[in-house]
Amino acid sequence: MIWRTARANSVITRFLAYGNEHPTEKRLLVAVLTMGLSGIFAQILLIRELLTTFFGNELSIGIILANWLILEAAGSFFLGKTIERVRDKLEVFVGTTLVFSLSFPLAIYLTRTWKQILGTMTGEGLGFLPIVYSSFLILLPVSVSHGALFTFGCKIMSLRSRNEARSIGKVYVYETLGTIAGGLVLTYLLVAHFHSLHLAVGLALLNIAVCLYLLIPPLKGSRVLVHRLLLGTSAFLLVLCMYVLFSSRLDELHWLSIQKQWNSQNVVYYQNSIYGNLVVTKEAEQYTFFSDGIPIIATPTPDIVFVEETAHLPMLFHPNPKEVLIISGGAGGLIGEVLKHPVERTDYVELDPSIIEAVKRFPTALTEAELSDPRVNVHYTDGRFFLRRTPRKYDVVLIGLSNPSDLQTNRLFTTEFFSLARDRLKEGGLLAITLPGSLTYLSRELRNLNACILNSLKEVYPYVRIVPGDAANLFLASMSQNLSRTGEADLSQRLGERALEVNLITAAHIEYKLHPRWLNWFLESLEGNPETINRDFKPIAVFYSLSYWNSIFSPRMQRVLARLDEIDMRWVSALLAFSLGILLLLHFRARNLSKLSIPLAIASTGFAGMIFDLTLIFAFQTFYGYVFYWIAVLITAFTAGVAIGGAAMTSLMVRIEKNISYLLRIEAAIVLFSMVLPFVLFWLGARLDLPVVSILLQVLFLALAALSGILIGLEFPLANKIYLGTAPREKSGVSVGGTAGLLYGSDLMGGWLAGMVGGVVLLPVLGVLNTCLVVVVLKISSITIILVSARRILSRERADT
Repeated sequence: MIWRTARANSVITRFLAYGNEHPTEKRLLVAVLTMGLSGIFAQILLIRELLTTFFGNELSIGIILANWLILEAAGSFFLGKTIERVRDKLEVFVGTTLVFSLSFPLAIYLTRTWKQILGTMTGEGLGFLPIVYSSFLILLPVSVSHGALFTFGCKIMSLRSRNEARSIGKVYVYETLGTIAGGLVLTYLLVAHFHSLHLAVGLALLNIAVCLYLLIPPLKGSRVLVHRLLLGTSAFLLVLCMYVLFSSRLDELHWLSIQKQWNSQNVVYYQNSIYGNLVVTKEAEQYTFFSDGIPIIATPTPDIVFVEETAHLPMLFHPNPKEVLIISGGAGGLIGEVLKHPVERTDYVELDPSIIEAVKRFPTALTEAELSDPRVNVHYTDGRFFLRRTPRKYDVVLIGLSNPSDLQTNRLFTTEFFSLARDRLKEGGLLAITLPGSLTYLSRELRNLNACILNSLKEVYPYVRIVPGDAANLFLASMSQNLSRTGEADLSQRLGERALEVNLITAAHIEYKLHPRWLNWFLESLEGNPETINRDFKPIAVFYSLSYWNSIFSPRMQRVLARLDEIDMRWVSALLAFSLGILLLLHFRARNLSKLSIPLAIASTGFAGMIFDLTLIFAFQTFYGYVFYWIAVLITAFTAGVAIGGAAMTSLMVRIEKNISYLLRIEAAIVLFSMVLPFVLFWLGARLDLPVVSILLQVLFLALAALSGILIGLEFPLANKIYLGTAPREKSGVSVGGTAGLLYGSDLMGGWLAGMVGGVVLLPVLGVLNTCLVVVVLKISSITIILVSARRILSRERADT
């Protein structure tokens, strides 16, 4: 999983040495490592491809990741249970690996052609429900087969080990090691140099080679016909993959699928970077640049209304703008319009260098004039980090992004960012941002979004000016009352004095835009809206933006989303208390809670692990959004902790006698970590400007990620040992395959729930503190259930002994 991965060097050495003594086990461990690597490859690449199809945002990311986890859980539990009933267990493992290897490249091709299957047009977004069932169907064969491999591997490993619980822990560790290696190799070495089909077929080649490694020589007891059939199939597929990979056929298939994905538009450029997918289309002499399926730049003829109003109105509100900062979205028109004013310096900050590289690859007179102007300085970094580090102050700061649709973008729409921008403004300087708007009707979603950002601006700036628009509302904020005093006559005078060559902005247009009726109507529309504030650690604007997006493409779901922004900790606590009461009632009436207590504990731990990972990534983006590479390192640190914890418990649990006591200690440690984590982040955020804190903070983030992972990893092997010992094998039906599948599936189910609601609802609506408190309440419920069930579990363990 993206949120699980890693182990310690000493543990790796010991395990590999152990594998050398057992050739069959060594081969299986190689297959398990490959399984982990394959899972992270498939997950990352399919999420990238699906984001392009679904116009990537936090809602679609959460849905895709949640579907991946629940399908893996289904494969691990339901399909994985079949391993107990078959004779040729290794052959079943190989056959499932072949299914995974073939379904992965097919899923990529299907993703690119999916909109044609649905009959939707290029540029048309998909709503909540279509994204749910589309991603579910596309991921189905890949995720289910990969989830089953974990259970298969645990069962086969147990046949080579005297300690069944330890064999599950070993597979857990090695799969995580493969996930670490796959995530790092894909992110840093491959994704920017090879397209997805190249990587998918290459991965299939690796998996098929591992299948042959497992099948040669044949194992004793294998049926000859089954073995030969799989051997011949694997050999044929190996040759086929090599031919496809090293011939021109794969590139032809790649471009065929791209043309179908873009509905036969003339795609002239396609590139993956660590930041996303970039596509350039050409129609006549017009280029359109898309990032994750969303148009971001059009040249040589840009969106005249947007670029002229976004550039000229703020510039005209300032009497003498000399130094200007543009954060994102500047190339392709906005810079050009700003340069028409008497500016001396324009700093343009863009996070993804591949955007500017693509613009330079397809030059037009507009972009060449913008980027070659000596007054323009391009900086490839995060805009917020640039503001924090630059010693310069500016007359005008322009934000080229118009919607806080994800956590990364939202960082430019919070009170903390507004305060940072305020400190970088000269006397009389102003900040300009835009938000989606309308001059005819403001829906509930638009009112919430605009009111939230307006409240946030007013908390930082004493003077805020609003210019409502047909598609975008312009917000201007300043510490100077000159912003409020400047009228349409002043803007018209400056327009004439500067002799601007414009198409839209005229004296009549300025009079129309600044007419009091628009502002009065806008402010009346916002009356009665909740006085929410958008903050770094409570990014409610992200939820409002996603709700607005969903109202356009999936209005049937709006009643549900309209209620979610009203949830608070009282609702969540009441729901968890009610669920706990139902479970305790089941225990006293049906006396079956003891069997459920361990899977429920693992599910809540899976939920906690995903929340910890999301919270740390979210906080890291807030503090250090400029170092995108570090997010991959952060995930690796977390999953490394998971592996270290899993490996340590796998090694120690042979000597552990009080299993329940150790499990409760781990649960209590997770509760303590959940309580401390938000306060650590708040304390560090308040001291980020201190040089020493800024340097040490990155190391501390890695330590926090690793520690949270260790706590999560410690529990899984111990839980398997406890569950395997709950009843006599012949009476309860408890088995290695069934136990591994059930608990691994429970782990994934908890992660699915957190992935579905954590980044979309809990973090944006409740904030970091309350989201961590949700984990506290959930784990206290889990501890309660374990305590109630402990006596019965211990009695069954003693009876089995």
